Amino acid sequence: MAYQSVAVFCGSRMGNDPLYEQHARELGRLLAEHKITLVYGGGNVGLMGAVANAALEAGGEVVGVIPDVLVQWERQHKGLTQLHVVADMHVRKKMMYDLCDAAIVLPGGNGTMDEMFEMLTWNALNIHNKKIILLNSAGYYNHLMGHINHTQLQGFLHEDWRTRFAVYATPVELTDDLGEDIR
Repeated sequence: MAYQSVAVFCGSRMGNDPLYEQHARELGRLLAEHKITLVYGGGNVGLMGAVANAALEAGGEVVGVIPDVLVQWERQHKGLTQLHVVADMHVRKKMMYDLCDAAIVLPGGNGTMDEMFEMLTWNALNIHNKKIILLNSAGYYNHLMGHINHTQLQGFLHEDWRTRFAVYATPVELTDDLGEDIR
């Protein structure tokens, strides 16, 4: 499958490690270079703003989806290819899922975790079968992966979580593994 669009879930803050922003910017640039539309949360701050701005600077198409309640907090991006202002977070997630062929999760907080786990759950329930990729910048998700492994070892998952989830340390590794899909 050739990816036309990828949803990126990430923080509306930069976090404490400069590598998070570096990876967000690198991913945005790589998506634009490969002519893959970036679908993201619509904000102009934090990692969301970094990935969107890098994609736009590299000539990419960027589609934002932001709930009305977050327009002030995440400061909606005004320079996007498209911006959808929606009623709430549920509509945001559904629209982002509908607009993407795959999803990439960067570092982020509770909202990012919510988006990642909902998409992973929908995938496990066969509501969709979209590729889900975790960008583990600076080992940000090491503890979470340990917990997911523990969950599996304790018998709470129906299958090996790695069948639904790919994990990479850098944006280049991520795009290299997608191989023919993005060429």
